Amino acid sequence: MRRTLAALAAAALLCLSGCAGGAVSDRPLVVVTTNILGDVVSNLVGDDVDVMTLMRPGADPHSFEISAAEAARMRSADLLVANGLGLEEGLQHHLDAAKADGVDTIVAGDAVTVLPYTSTDADGADDPHFWTDPAQMIAVVDRLTPELEKLGGTAVAERSAAYRAQLERLDADMTAAFAAIPAERRALVTNHHVFGYLAARFDFRLIGAVIPGGTTLAAPSASDLADLVSGIDEAKVPTIFAESSSPDRLVRALADEADRHVGVTELFTESLTDASGDAPDYLTMMRVNMQRIATGLSP
Repeated sequence: MRRTLAALAAAALLCLSGCAGGAVSDRPLVVVTTNILGDVVSNLVGDDVDVMTLMRPGADPHSFEISAAEAARMRSADLLVANGLGLEEGLQHHLDAAKADGVDTIVAGDAVTVLPYTSTDADGADDPHFWTDPAQMIAVVDRLTPELEKLGGTAVAERSAAYRAQLERLDADMTAAFAAIPAERRALVTNHHVFGYLAARFDFRLIGAVIPGGTTLAAPSASDLADLVSGIDEAKVPTIFAESSSPDRLVRALADEADRHVGVTELFTESLTDASGDAPDYLTMMRVNMQRIATGLSP
């Protein structure tokens, strides 16, 4: 009864907001929190299942918000897929409400080998940015596949195998590209702590991040920035990487403070772009980042 009432409420809200655009689809509905996971799920289910991704292109996963209509659809979904590990800070109460209403939920972070943040400011919290390591995303696909098969049929397994093969090729290409960077130049600095999994997988050193701790909602102090400038100079970091979903003013100011020339290169680390951007899907995002990191750190 509760699920039926939730479904009716969702349909009513969608009609009021103009989002329904006509008859409601009779296909199963999967609601996904982040656009990275939304892209992966869409690749696995094809057109057999409706996928509603809550996070808009270019948004910050730590702070994005949803509408009342979207919250209602979450509570009437056949399956809810979340990143977990504390990533969706602004959305957690909606996730808890949907789960309390009986919505089947998969937390992708439960499928990976979780690493703690390397930042001492994060107090040993779990790092939610596992997608920077394609091997971890293979584990997520393996976890999603049997649950999505229940909704989308046997074709899901075929799509999963094909997508898994693409992830394996990506992993091999990243291994080769990063191995070509001299070990002493394999040092990463960004404006937020997102590279823990990538660093562990491909043998990078994490020099630091402009924003302390594990969330973009924190703010650096003057001493934090001074320490990071010293670390950049000591490690002779040639390029700092700024994320597309966060302002890069602090990153550029940091680069200017260094005693040597330091470049600033944009990466797509926490959000996909729209279809016209450089990172419209997860596999493209990872390959663009691979190329930019290799170019930025190579002699």
